[in-house]
This record gives sequence, structure tokens and C-alpha cells, in this order.
Amino acid sequence: MCIGFFMSLLDGSIINVAVPTLIHSLNASYDQVLWVIDGYLLVFSVLLISTGRLGDIFGYRRLYVIGILTFTIASALCGLAGSPAWLLAARALQGLGGALLFPQVISSILTIFPPRLRGRAFGLFGAIVGFAPIVGPVVGGFLLAHLGWRWIFFLNVPIGIVTAVLALTCVPPLRSGRAHRLDLVGVALATAGLSGIVFGLIEGERYDWGTVTGPISIASVIVAGVVLLAVFVGRQHRQRGEPLMPLALFGTRNFAVGNGVGFVFQLGMIGIMFVLVLYLQTARGYSAWETGLAVLPNAVLTAVGSAYAGRLSDRFGGKYLLMAGMTLLAVGLLVLLCMAGPTSSAWSLLPGLLLIGIASGATFAPLQQVTTDGVDPRLAGAASGVSSTTRQIGGVLGTAVLGALLSARLSSTLRDAAEKHAGRLPEELRARFIGDSAAAAQNYSPPAPPGGLNPATAGLYERVTADTFATGFVDAMQTVLVACAVVLLAAVALCFLFSPHRKPAAEPARQPQAETAPQD
Repeated sequence: MCIGFFMSLLDGSIINVAVPTLIHSLNASYDQVLWVIDGYLLVFSVLLISTGRLGDIFGYRRLYVIGILTFTIASALCGLAGSPAWLLAARALQGLGGALLFPQVISSILTIFPPRLRGRAFGLFGAIVGFAPIVGPVVGGFLLAHLGWRWIFFLNVPIGIVTAVLALTCVPPLRSGRAHRLDLVGVALATAGLSGIVFGLIEGERYDWGTVTGPISIASVIVAGVVLLAVFVGRQHRQRGEPLMPLALFGTRNFAVGNGVGFVFQLGMIGIMFVLVLYLQTARGYSAWETGLAVLPNAVLTAVGSAYAGRLSDRFGGKYLLMAGMTLLAVGLLVLLCMAGPTSSAWSLLPGLLLIGIASGATFAPLQQVTTDGVDPRLAGAASGVSSTTRQIGGVLGTAVLGALLSARLSSTLRDAAEKHAGRLPEELRARFIGDSAAAAQNYSPPAPPGGLNPATAGLYERVTADTFATGFVDAMQTVLVACAVVLLAAVALCFLFSPHRKPAAEPARQPQAETAPQD
């Protein structure tokens, strides 16, 4: 089950390295390729609550296999794409497949494993959460260099087929233990509300947080999404039958607190790799492949640490382990802040990256374990969908807010750096250089030299702009890393609201209930 989970996370990041290639190969615009990336995230994020509940109704293995097959077929269609529209439609189908399979992994852990053994299962889950997004650029860079962009998607096909066979062979046929009904009105409200919020957060910066078209603005889209979600929650409260999101879940103290901690944690965590990858690629000139290799030790430590952290969570509870991990994350950010400079190499970042890797390994599994502590296994699908959605929204919001903060800060720092470096250029180029440098904040890349320059002057202009951009980016990045550290420490403070750990008594593993057709 974790193989499919790994594939869905990997495909969220692996395509990022192929943006220039897709623009050239498919004759696509930059906006079209961005939508190929964002369309997957949008569909994936807004369906998790509904697909989690579908697992309760139709069976976790059944939904997982449907999700894997959907994802595999969509991957083949992506690899065969001959136009941007075709690729976007196939990526949206991939997002549907990922949303179908993703919650079923958590639901199966809650249903198969007794409380005293869940930590080690969540340890493997956490290892993949930390490892897949980082290894994506490495795998993507290798495939681009040796096989071409289509193999980024074709690679999923044999893995998906094998995974579906393994799931049908090895995974017990699980349902939550009772018949359910699907709240179709709730599905429509939740999907529409989350779509408005996620679309607004993803596309906000592209539209400068203003008008999308006619009277429709980013603010109005987000507000409409929030209103629809409020209507959805009100409907769930009044539901006498089978709500899509049982509010009884939030009566479990750790689940309510864990969702708050997960939202804040993801908001701060998402910015770490966001700015670090930009720093290595745009300020230091590393390729996507080299960037992936530079952060690979971080991913390995996260994966190994998560496995051990899961076992420790079983023994001592996740609360204090999670608090220690997030505190160490904040410390690692400050170390990274001190070591990253305009001319720093990837090696100089290693101490901070190692700390962040160890700390990340001590966060994912404990957070999942303590959040689901006390959740009724019969509500596993609903709990999985809600917690996954909360973190996805936190991550999308974090990307939007930290991206806006980085862009705003970069406009200021680049202008200051350009004014200091302008003296290295001929006088007639200085004013244009300062203006172009400040505008470079929108594209996160140094400006190109103006046309008509002789080779020597053009080479000088490129060197000065590269130095200026690196200096300005480091100053802006420091602000973002401090903001991430503050957010993570706020998440640490929220952890005090968790209930004290009570070691669960030994109990025999429940026999999973066979999948049967839902009954009235």
C-alpha cells in the first residue's frame, strides 16, 4: 500500500524538473505547464475528505486498487500526451487516482494495527512522506537526462500494475465494520468549497492577488470557498443520518489538536525545501539533478529517523517526540540560515540539512500517531480524509504565503544589492541594471543582459547580475527561514494541548472484516 502512496507523492514533485522540456516538446506556454503541475495538486487536495469516506463505505482495499489502476492508466496517458490540454487532463486524472488511494493507507493502518503497534506502521508512512518529495527531482533529473520526459510517467505503469496485484494478493479486504451512506450534497459542498480555497491559494500570486476575469477576483474565489465550507460544516452538524465528516471526530481531543498542529506544522515545513531548492538552482546555479543530490542526505535521514520515531511513539507516545522534532527543525533552520551565503557550496549546507533530516524523521510518524490516538476505527476513512486535507491546505497556504513573502522581500533586497553592484558596470547600463534586478523577483531568476552588447560587456553584465541575485536572494531567504522557524515553534506550543500519553494495553489484532456490499 505504501508503494502506491509513494508514487502519488513522487509525482507531485518529479514533474517540476521537466518544466523547460515540456515547454519545448509540447509547444506549451509557461502558464500551461504550471497548470499541469497545479492541476494535479488541486484535484488531489479537494477530494481527500470524500475519498476517505468512500473507503469506509466500499472498503479500503477496493478503493486503493481503484485508485492505483486510475493512477496507472493516467500515467500512461500522460506519457502519450501530444498536447498541453491532453497532458493537463491526464494529470487531473492522476490527481483523482492519488486522492482515491491516499487516505486508504492511513485507514488500513488504523483498522489492521492495534494502538500499541500503530507507531511503527506510521513510521514507514512518515518515511515516505519525507523521502518521496525530495527524491522526485533526483529521479526526474536522471530520467530526463537518459530517457526523456515521457518516462517520468511511463515508469509508473509497471510499478502500478505490480502494486495492484500485490494489494489484491496481500492486503486483507477491509471495511470499517458497518454499512454507510454517502452524503452526496456534502461531497458537492466540500469539493466546491475546497476547490475555491485551493485554487485561490495556488493561483493568487500569478494573478497578483487581484482580478481573475471580469468581476471574479482571487479574494472572491477564496471567500466563496470559505462560505461553502462553512455551509458544509453546518450541514454536517445537522445531519441525522450519515455525515460525510462526522463532527464527533473533533470530540476526540487529540484528533482536534492534531489537525491544528498538522496545519501549522505543514505551513512552516513546506517553506524549507521551497526556498532551499530555489536557492540552489537560481542563486547558486545548480541543476535539478545536482540539487536533488545535495538534499538527498536529508531525505535518507528523514526516512531512517521516521522508522525509529514510529517505534518510540509506540513506547512513549508521540507528543514529546513531536515537540522535540519540531524544535530541532527550527534549530536546523537557524543553522542553515547561518551557513547559506551568496557563494556557499552545497557542502557548507550539510550541517543544517542533517539536523533538518533528523528532525523531520522525528515529526511525521509521531504526528500521525498522536492525532489518530483514540479515533474510532469505524471512522478511519473519515479521519484519514480530514487530517490529510487539513495538512494539504496548510501546505498550499504555506507555499502561497511564504512565496509572497519571499517575492516581496526579494524585490527590496535585489534593489539594494543592485545599487551596490551597479558601479561594476558601464554608466549607461546602471539604471537599467537596477530596474531589471528589482523586476527579477517575479521570476526568481537573474535578468538576461540587454541585446546589442559586445561579448565582453555581456559577460560582465551576466556575472554582475548573478552576484547581485545571489546576494539579494540570500537576504530574502533569511527572512523566510526565520518565519518558518517561528511557525514551527508555534506548532510546538500547540502540542501542549495534547492529552498525556497512556500506553495502550496489549490486545490481539482484530480480524479484518471482509468487504461486502453496503446494506441499507
